[in-house]
Amino acid sequence: MRGRQRVTDMVLSLAVIGVLVGAIYFFIPHDDSATAEKDAVRTVDTRVEIITARRAAPYPVAAPEGLSKTWRPTSVSYKASDDGKGGAWHLGMLDPEQEYAAVEQSDAPAKQFIQDVTLGADKVAGQQAVGSKKWDRYQGNTYKALVHEEPGVTTVVAGTAPYGRLAELAAALVAKKG
Repeated sequence: MRGRQRVTDMVLSLAVIGVLVGAIYFFIPHDDSATAEKDAVRTVDTRVEIITARRAAPYPVAAPEGLSKTWRPTSVSYKASDDGKGGAWHLGMLDPEQEYAAVEQSDAPAKQFIQDVTLGADKVAGQQAVGSKKWDRYQGNTYKALVHEEPGVTTVVAGTAPYGRLAELAAALVAKKG
């Protein structure tokens, strides 16, 4: 008799807990839609950071102009170098398919900068034509990247987005000095 009461009590306790969990799930608002997943990443305003970086950087800072509204900026920063004579520009975005793409620029030594921002990607054969410029392609375990080196600045467009989307972002870049 005693063994049955324990099993019966346990089953009743689980039933009560199940009803409470169901009520909580039913009455607490939640959104499992694709829109909720898209909105989980915060969109940031880049205007002030772009102006500030263009004033502070010793090189023309590249930022996209004319991209569709389906590209969403998610992070932006400019970090001056320790000696105050250079720095690194970063603008992270989500493309229309919610893939990550970032613009990275620096006047630091190109080889190490490219390794850092591409997360160790290696240069691969072939180049990507973007407007009148040729960009080197890099491929890594995490990121693909397009790299363009000029005297005084290296520009990298890297991310999980396919090369076509990275090229679209690179084509929209306008480099200006503030």
